[in-house]
Amino acid sequence: MAHAVDLVDGCEASGILVVRDSRVMTLAVTDHVARVSDRLQGELREGPCFDAAYYKQEVFRVADMTTTEERWPLYAPKAREIGVGSMMGFLLFTNGDNDLGALNLYSSRPGAFTERSEQVGWMLASHAAVALSSARTHAQLVEAIGTRQEIGEALGILMERHQVGEQEALARLTKVSQDRNVKIRELAAIINRTGEVPRR
Repeated sequence: MAHAVDLVDGCEASGILVVRDSRVMTLAVTDHVARVSDRLQGELREGPCFDAAYYKQEVFRVADMTTTEERWPLYAPKAREIGVGSMMGFLLFTNGDNDLGALNLYSSRPGAFTERSEQVGWMLASHAAVALSSARTHAQLVEAIGTRQEIGEALGILMERHQVGEQEALARLTKVSQDRNVKIRELAAIINRTGEVPRR
């Protein structure tokens, strides 16, 4: 995020906002203004960066937040209160509709961002999208490995306790999961903790 402040003409603060399951989260910010702006946009459900992430708008460049901004009647006055003079929001994406959120750039001065600012912002948004996508893929891989290990341990317990093979242990685990409407991973965690298949 600090790179945006260093590289984009007029940028004084930056952050990354993501919308997941209709909840707004801040992943990274350079200062208080960006954090408060993200919180406001999440609470009010409007604003340039919220719109970029939620409605898949590729870019917003707001030259002057100090005047009446009809697109965001609730957010704009609050943005002025925290010292936002102008801002840009860039949709973060890697492939097709795989949107990840928005890169947000702020200035206390109206008219701070130029065409060049927007071009450099796009470049940074592209890099940020790739970094976020890689981090998300890594997190999913770690979770999948953890799930596999947890289920494997539970199968081992069932095989030892009931003197059955792996396929029979898996069939039993799956049946209990379906009968009780409990995810296999959750059931495996219980078996690993207690050594027993939970009873009704």
